[in-house]
Amino acid sequence: MNQMVAINLNPFPKLSTARLLLRQLQLSDANEIFLLRADDSVNAFIDRQKATSIDDATAFIKQIIAIQNNSQGLMWAITLQHDPKLIGTIGIYNIVKEKAEAEIGYELLPQYQGKGIMPEALKTAIKFGLETLKLKTIVAEPRADNLRSINLLEKCGFTKTDETAGAYLIYKLNGNS
Repeated sequence: MNQMVAINLNPFPKLSTARLLLRQLQLSDANEIFLLRADDSVNAFIDRQKATSIDDATAFIKQIIAIQNNSQGLMWAITLQHDPKLIGTIGIYNIVKEKAEAEIGYELLPQYQGKGIMPEALKTAIKFGLETLKLKTIVAEPRADNLRSINLLEKCGFTKTDETAGAYLIYKLNGNS
């Protein structure tokens, strides 16, 4: 029996861990989104246009808000519990409701990398995807040379498939398996 997932993002789901708060992206995050999307080390493994202005960041945030308003995906701002400033993002998107499948992606400002923040955020977002959204499969597509992301995915239970998407590998995490 194929069960279609129902996506309800109103109110927006705030998630928290001992150290982190995953909250809704806001226009006031434009400066930090610009820093993320303009950073060469962050962009090194992501196929996207580099942000060149705060206007680019603001347009991106508005695009994300529209996607969320249409229940087509969601993106959390990753913040530390004691500081509301965005340090990264994590999102569930490309939701295929009929297959109960979605993609997950994430990024973190360089000064916060290597501190165990992303595994904490990723595990929290995965739990939300599987338990609340009732996804059966979560997909991630790290670039083949992005060893840190590949290690993170494998530590969080993702398995490499035989499929590829150009320079990107395809990893899957199946819920209830």
